[in-house]
Order: sequence, then C-alpha cells, then structure tokens
Amino acid sequence: MKKLLINDLDKIVKASADANRIRILCMLQEKKMCVCEISFVLNIAQPSVSRHLKKLKATGFISSENEGLWTNYYLCPQNPYAKNFIRNLNLWIISDEIIAQDKKKADKVEREKLCCL
Repeated sequence: MKKLLINDLDKIVKASADANRIRILCMLQEKKMCVCEISFVLNIAQPSVSRHLKKLKATGFISSENEGLWTNYYLCPQNPYAKNFIRNLNLWIISDEIIAQDKKKADKVEREKLCCL
C-alpha cells in the first residue's frame, strides 16, 4: 500500500476548495454526467466545467469513460483522503438547498437536447 504524504492531502484539500467542484462531486454521487450536462446544471461555461473536471481527475476524485460521442465523468476516489472526503460530503452539506436543486436539475437533464453532436 502506498504511503500517504502530506502532499497527497494538500492536493485533495486544494481540489475540493471550490464551490463548483463540490457541486460537481455531489452530482456525480448520483450518476455519471458529461460536460454539457454539468455545465447546464451549474449554469457555467463548458470550458470552466472542463477545467474543474481536469483538476478533480488529476487529484484522483473522478474518472471518465467514453460512451459514443460523450465522455462521462464519475466518482472514483483514488486515495483514502479522497474516499473520506466523498464519504463525508453528504454529511457536511445535507441541508444545502443549492445541492438539492442541482440534484433535481441533474435528474431531469436530457443530454441529447443539450449537447452539440
């Protein structure tokens, strides 16, 4: 087993220190999503979403897979710090209305209508 270092924790803390990235992690707890779906729910530009996803992926919070024309992102915590963060995330934001609204909106999103093919 790899020895965890303070640098590992530092990366996880920095990657999670953004409201939009936390919102993304919460949505990905529910289902796999593509950039255009996340962009729609967060109401931010796709390049911004891509930067957030790149940071989350680089720090081992998420992974991705291709499905036809789409790249789906999903939770895949790669180290114990990320796993513990994800495990506790719902406890920390259990009554957050923005997160609840995001999840409702994400449930109703139809990628075929959003994404440019």
